Amino acid sequence: MQKLQVNNLVRSATFFQHAGISIVFVFMPIIAKGVTESIFEIGLIVASFSFAQILSEIYFGRHSDKKGTRLKFIRIGFIGCAAAFGLHYFADDITMLFLARIGAGIASGIMIPAMIAYAYEANHEKKKAATVISFHALGWLAGIAAAGIANDLKLIFLISAASFIIGLMFTLKLPNPPQEKELEPGTTKRVISKNKFLFLSLLLRHIGASAVWVILPIMIVERLGGELYHISIVYVSNTMAAFILMNVMATKINLSNVTKFKIGIGGTTFVFIGLSLVTEWWMAMPFMALVGATWAFLFIGGNFHLMENNPRSTSTGIFSSTISIATVVGPVISGSIAFVYDYVGVMYFAIAVIICAFVVSLKIKK
Repeated sequence: MQKLQVNNLVRSATFFQHAGISIVFVFMPIIAKGVTESIFEIGLIVASFSFAQILSEIYFGRHSDKKGTRLKFIRIGFIGCAAAFGLHYFADDITMLFLARIGAGIASGIMIPAMIAYAYEANHEKKKAATVISFHALGWLAGIAAAGIANDLKLIFLISAASFIIGLMFTLKLPNPPQEKELEPGTTKRVISKNKFLFLSLLLRHIGASAVWVILPIMIVERLGGELYHISIVYVSNTMAAFILMNVMATKINLSNVTKFKIGIGGTTFVFIGLSLVTEWWMAMPFMALVGATWAFLFIGGNFHLMENNPRSTSTGIFSSTISIATVVGPVISGSIAFVYDYVGVMYFAIAVIICAFVVSLKIKK
């Protein structure tokens, strides 16, 4: 009964954590377009959030292991996110928007690795932790849906800040179990070296994916005849598929974590082949559902493989920061390709780089 209560508290906190992030994330290219017409500058604004996350996740993920406490980092992260995402409300020019995105990246990076590790450690049967972690996908679904319902680029910032405050309330009830301190020097370097093929394939895959996410909301509105709420509908199909599949993994899918990760990397190729061919906004929905399915495989497979074999917050922090690095590089590439060629050129780039990612992933050993 106690374990169920802890899991439900973590589920709730995870849900509001990712709802708060996603409600702003999906519309960020549209929000950025309100302060600049340059597609290149839009790419830089989108990238600034992830740039801040890179060092934050590596630094605070490692310190979560060294200090022997997850909850402190989780709670500080929620407080920081409430302030930083609320600051977006006042970001009416490009400078303020950059500052708000950087603050949000730092604050979210403080808590994400610690939250994943806490959820994993709260379950004796580690496979079932997937049902807890799956609530990050459900949070994204709720945040995206709330953005579409609000249909107001100012109101979403207030909803985002409120989500983090509610999430913080749930963490105040969580126990703070004793945790072994990981004090050995050189741990971060060793984890990267040991898992280099996993991190490299993840980096390449997410560079391709994040390049597309910059132009997809604009493409839906400008090329495919969609409205703002259509963006939310398209993205909800992604998060719903991820949530369902993560829960199925806890009981029904008995593949090794490395195999799950490889399936997630390779399967993403078909997403962007499909998106390069769509002619109406609703045609993107099945391919976004496929994104959710492949994401579930690579996120659970990759993180669980790392936590089974490495210090947990350190390795999940590197996993998350690798995604953040890709989300810095991808938008810059996307803006450059879209400026010189066209939106479809970004899709072709994504297909090529993700095929490379799958080839690299084949080198990962169980």
